[in-house]
Amino acid sequence: MKINDKDIIILRTLAEKIKKISEDPVQKELIGLWKDLNSLKPRRPMFMIDQIPWHEMNINDELTLKTSDPFLREIEDYLRKTIYRWEHMRTDLVITDELIVPKVFKNTGFGIEIKEEIAVTDPANDVVGHSYEDQIKSEKDIEKIHTPEISLDIDATSEREEICRKIFDGILKVRMQGFLPSFAPWDVITQWHGVENTLVDLAERPEFMHRFVDHLTNCYLKMLDNLEKKGFLGHHQTEIHCTGAWTDELPKPGFNPEKPRTCDLWTFGMAQIFGFVSPKMHDEFEIPYMQKIYSRFGLGYYGCCEPLDDRIDLIRKIPNVRKISMSPWVNEKRGAEHIKNDFVFSRKPPPSFVAKDHFNEKEVEEDLKKTIKICKENNCPLELILKDISTVRYEPQRLYRWAEIARRLVTEEF
Repeated sequence: MKINDKDIIILRTLAEKIKKISEDPVQKELIGLWKDLNSLKPRRPMFMIDQIPWHEMNINDELTLKTSDPFLREIEDYLRKTIYRWEHMRTDLVITDELIVPKVFKNTGFGIEIKEEIAVTDPANDVVGHSYEDQIKSEKDIEKIHTPEISLDIDATSEREEICRKIFDGILKVRMQGFLPSFAPWDVITQWHGVENTLVDLAERPEFMHRFVDHLTNCYLKMLDNLEKKGFLGHHQTEIHCTGAWTDELPKPGFNPEKPRTCDLWTFGMAQIFGFVSPKMHDEFEIPYMQKIYSRFGLGYYGCCEPLDDRIDLIRKIPNVRKISMSPWVNEKRGAEHIKNDFVFSRKPPPSFVAKDHFNEKEVEEDLKKTIKICKENNCPLELILKDISTVRYEPQRLYRWAEIARRLVTEEF
C-alpha cells in the first residue's frame, strides 16, 4: 500500500492530540477505578456512552474524514471519534497512547448467510428493522451449520502493522490485536430461523431447538479450540460489551502472549429473545449451553436488552460471570436485591430520554439518581452505560449534557 504524505500528516496530527490526552493523569486514575469496580470493590459508579448515532454528531465538521485510503480512513475515524468524546462528552472512557489494530482474519463463518429484508427510517442511520428468512426448517437443515474455519492473513496483517508503525512512530504505540470471541447463540438462531419461528418452536418443538442450539454451541467450542491451538486469540482487552474491561485478574498465570488462552480473556453473551419467555424456559434452553462456553473464559459479561432482574439465580449457574446487564426494562430494585455485591450491576439507562422531541434534563437526573440510590442501598457495584442510541434528534448537545449530569451524580450521590 502506498501512503501519500497528506494522509500521514492528517493522522499524525490527530495522533498527537490522542497522545496529549493520554498523558492527562486522569487516565491512570480511570484505569484504577475500572479495576476496582471489576474486582467488586468500587470507589464510585463508572459511566460510559456507547453505540452513538455518529451520523447526527458532526455539527462542526470535526468528524469529517480527510484521508483517502480505506484502511487509513478507519483509523482516522477512530481517532476523530475518540477526540470528539474527550472534548464534548467526557465519560470514564480510558484513552491511552496505544493504538490497537485488529489482525486480519479470514473466517468461513458457520456456513449460513443471513437472508433478510430491512426497513429504513433514516438513510444516514445504520439502525434498521430486520425481517429474517427461515433457513433452518428441519433436523437435516441443522447439518448445514459447521465449525468456522479461521485463518490469519499474514501478509495483510503485516502490511497493516508496518504502515501503522511507520505513520505513528514516536507518537503512539501500535499493538496488533487477535481474535476476541463472544457468543450469543439465540441471537444467531433468530437470524437464521426467524423470531416468530424461534419462539413458536421453543414451545412446540423443544427437542428440535435443543438439537439446534447444541450443535451450534459445539461448533463454537471447536472454533475456540482451534483459535487457541493456532495462537490466534487476542489479549488485554480494554472494553467488554461497551464497558471498561480493565482488571488485574486477567490474563491468568501461565499467560503466553504468543498463544493466549480463552481463560486469559473476557467474553460476553446474551439471549435477547428470551425476554419473551419464562425463567424456566430460559433456564432450560440457555443456561446449560452458556455454562459450557463461559467455563472456558476468565471473566464474562452476561445480557443485553433482555430484562434479567427476575432470573439472577439462573445467571449464578453460569461460571465466571462478573457483570450482569440491567436493561431499561428491568425492575431495578428487584435486580439489585438479587445481585448484591456478587456482580457488577451494569445499568442501561433508557436511551429514549435523549431521543424524545424535547430533551428533559430533570428526567435524566431523576432516573440516574434512582439507580444510584438503589445500588447504594443494596451494596451493588454499579456502572451506567448509555447505549443503543438510535437518535438524539440531531442535537448532540443532549449527550454532552447527559455525560455532565452523570459525572456529577456518580461523585456526589455515591
